[in-house]
Amino acid sequence: MFQATRRRLALWYTAVTAVLLLLFASGFYLYVRTTLVERVDDTLNHVVEIVERSLVIEPDATGDHIFATVDTNSPPLRVNVEASFRDNAQAVEDDHIDLEWFGPSGQLLWSTFADLQPVPLHVNPAGETVRVGQETFFRQITERVQVDGQVLGYLRVSHPWFEVTKPSRRLIVDLALGTSLMVGAVAAIGWLLSGIAMAPVRDSYQQLKQFTADASHELRNPIAVIQTNAQVALSDPNPDVEIQQKQFQVIERLTRRLGRLVDDLLFLARQESGLIAFTPASLSLAGLLEDVLEEQQVMATERQIALRVNVAEATAGKPRSKNPALLAAPPTASSTILGDPGQLTRLFTNLISNAVQYTPSGGTVTVNVKPIKHQGQSGVQVTVQDTGIGMDSEAITHAFDRFYRADPSRLRSGEQGTGLGLAIAKVIVDTHRGHIHLDSQLGQGTTVTVVLPQGGLGG
Repeated sequence: MFQATRRRLALWYTAVTAVLLLLFASGFYLYVRTTLVERVDDTLNHVVEIVERSLVIEPDATGDHIFATVDTNSPPLRVNVEASFRDNAQAVEDDHIDLEWFGPSGQLLWSTFADLQPVPLHVNPAGETVRVGQETFFRQITERVQVDGQVLGYLRVSHPWFEVTKPSRRLIVDLALGTSLMVGAVAAIGWLLSGIAMAPVRDSYQQLKQFTADASHELRNPIAVIQTNAQVALSDPNPDVEIQQKQFQVIERLTRRLGRLVDDLLFLARQESGLIAFTPASLSLAGLLEDVLEEQQVMATERQIALRVNVAEATAGKPRSKNPALLAAPPTASSTILGDPGQLTRLFTNLISNAVQYTPSGGTVTVNVKPIKHQGQSGVQVTVQDTGIGMDSEAITHAFDRFYRADPSRLRSGEQGTGLGLAIAKVIVDTHRGHIHLDSQLGQGTTVTVVLPQGGLGG
């Protein structure tokens, strides 16, 4: 599917570029050819002007009016052909220009053409292209020469047409070769760029497939267990109350797990689509962490895990909580940030509950809060450090991926999360324009560091 889409993108890109190049090449060719024709016509007109100025005009004393059409009010005139064209013949021959002189009645009287059949006289001062012989073409201008109303004759100046066709053909070859090379280069670049453009789409599609598969797996297993327990309870004709109670406990536990999973999925979907209203408020991280720690204290006590929090303040030692073991310092201005209380509570609840869950009995979970400068901006750094099972390098790489969990065999019996806790944590931190980082060593514990800006969320 992606290869076909990539090919279509590359083909469309190449086709559009080829059409644009073809239009450019056609326009450029027409411009150059028109310029060449105009230059030839300018040369011919210039020659006509020079020759007309050099004509030797004299009275027609012979009375033979073959050289002139006489106006009754003017004396007859004639052009001395030999005197007029003798000096011009060599010059125009060097310039590849041919001259022809026709009498007033249209008869050819003088020409520089040697063996070519003359073209019938046709007055056209604007210039025209004619064929002389089988394969010879000329650009010609024919000018009527008259003085005092008397037509003395017709001057025709010719220029070889190959002066236009030869560079035109060469230009066509060059443009065709250049356009072909450009289209080939554009096709290769288009294929490369389409691959680069498709890479994020392909990655997103793979992530979507993986997300769908993982979500289906997470939903299918609890539903299958719920269905099995319900069928067993309903099919027993003589139900045992104690056995049924255990089955309903399993169903209740799995439905709670499904509820958490659906809630996490809805949060991620709404967060990414912008459906969750972000309501920032000024709050103290130290106070928020105290509330979270108090909620997690019950689970930590059951598992014999020590929960500690340290706030880097000058007034340390003045506990605010009823349980001094939870908070060693009151919240002050240095731990105050602008953020969404509900999302931040969920963030640190996920991080601390993960730390408690992966820490064996007798371990310690420590939360440190301190002001920090991050990328030139004032912020608050919160680290959640445990002495639990830790993670290897591969697990660290995928820690923030959705539905990713460490080796389940290393968890306590019956403990299994959804694999969305750290993914949700990263989404919340990104929403607050913060930074989250995870360090871990296998068998020695994990440290999650969260840095949140103190002066606002920015753009």
